[in-house]
Amino acid sequence: MKSNRSLTLSKEEMKEYGYRIVDTIVEHFDTQNEKNPFSTASRKEMDNLFLEDAPEQGMDAMKVLDFVTDNVLSEINIASHPKFYSFVPGPSNYVSAMADTLATGFNVFSGGWIASAAAAELEIVTINWLLKLFKFPVKKGGGIFTSGGSMANLTALVTARRQKCGDDFSKAVIYMSDQTHSSNIKAIRTIGFKKSQVRIIPTDLEFKMSFNKLKNAIARDKLEGLQPLCIIANAGTTNTGTVDDLREISKICKAEDIWMHVDAAYGGGAILSEKGAKVLRGIEKADSVTIDPHKWFYQPYEIGCLLVRNHKWLSSTFSERPEYLRDVEGNESEINFYDHGVQLTRRFRALKFYMSIKTFGLQSFRDAVSYNIDLAEQTEALIRKSKNWEVVSPATLAVINFRYNPIGKNCTEKELDKINQQISEGVTASGKAVLVTTILQDQVVLRMCLINPRTTIEDVKETLNLCNSFV
Repeated sequence: MKSNRSLTLSKEEMKEYGYRIVDTIVEHFDTQNEKNPFSTASRKEMDNLFLEDAPEQGMDAMKVLDFVTDNVLSEINIASHPKFYSFVPGPSNYVSAMADTLATGFNVFSGGWIASAAAAELEIVTINWLLKLFKFPVKKGGGIFTSGGSMANLTALVTARRQKCGDDFSKAVIYMSDQTHSSNIKAIRTIGFKKSQVRIIPTDLEFKMSFNKLKNAIARDKLEGLQPLCIIANAGTTNTGTVDDLREISKICKAEDIWMHVDAAYGGGAILSEKGAKVLRGIEKADSVTIDPHKWFYQPYEIGCLLVRNHKWLSSTFSERPEYLRDVEGNESEINFYDHGVQLTRRFRALKFYMSIKTFGLQSFRDAVSYNIDLAEQTEALIRKSKNWEVVSPATLAVINFRYNPIGKNCTEKELDKINQQISEGVTASGKAVLVTTILQDQVVLRMCLINPRTTIEDVKETLNLCNSFV
């Protein structure tokens, strides 16, 4: 193919190419339940298939698309599959996927108002929807969409540091439990805190932060002349779905003048359901909250979100005024989101959230989340009726942990750990389901995360039967 300096296709070529891609995506959504959710390959196999020098000459666009469809899209895990139970699945939805295509196709820059007033306005509107859901003050509160929970947590901690410490955070201390997500540790390390400035608070038998130990740690640090800066509370841990007592933590933060950050990257979506909202009581008292719409708000990757009680905290933390942006500032009501976070160049993440909520309605999302929570409770009831399985951590915000421990078979803990690890490896290697382990109370356990609204109790029963086949 000859050189194409303008990097263009003809109108007809673009239409044909686009239709093929849409057909491929539709086929995926329509048939994904029939596929195996797990695929793996060695680095050597992948190198043999893909490794080459960048070609000087191009080739037919359809041939490239066929190659990608046959060799790339066939070698991925399907996180939206009803039997993908591990980590945190990504159920996604078709409307949001197409919205992402629009945002990318139009190459929307969503950093500043003058670059795209509509994009900025939709981010304001959708952030306001979330502020109302979490009972944050809409007029005073604010937020920003990020790439995911990791960046939202980092943004929150930078904001807390700036508002509480100014430029000197040498004596600041951050508190979190032993169940807090690792992204928080990464964020703390990234923004310059030392290991000695972090307190890992042990959890109780329900995997909730121990208040007595938290209070003791704060008191000790104050006596040593340190500055308690921030408590990171969990609202849906990855391991067990556990939610810390947010109301009690808020009281401690208020009494001690400590920033309260809630990592609700996993569990935040539960606010949509009646059961979930009860578990999350107290989240409205936080200074900042991380949520991850690409988890339990059913959005495709990437879209995380940070909410704050006062939008001025973000602008006073991140706003810069370089001379090359002097003509794009706008007035005070016209928000430039590059002033509210780390990124200057930002993709139009709000569009998919906006279009899916407008298309399906919030009630559909509420029903989906309620279904997920009920499904996990049904799964727990099913496991408790079995002589082979025991529940290690009960169904909490659609996460349940269990293990093979048959009645009447006297196995040592070491033997049980080995058997449960083998079950996980066998199930995953079969390709029929993705079910991996975690460690709870020094035991190897199987963990199911059931936030896919297309997963049925029959899927769960089939997976448990598959587990039994590897014992």
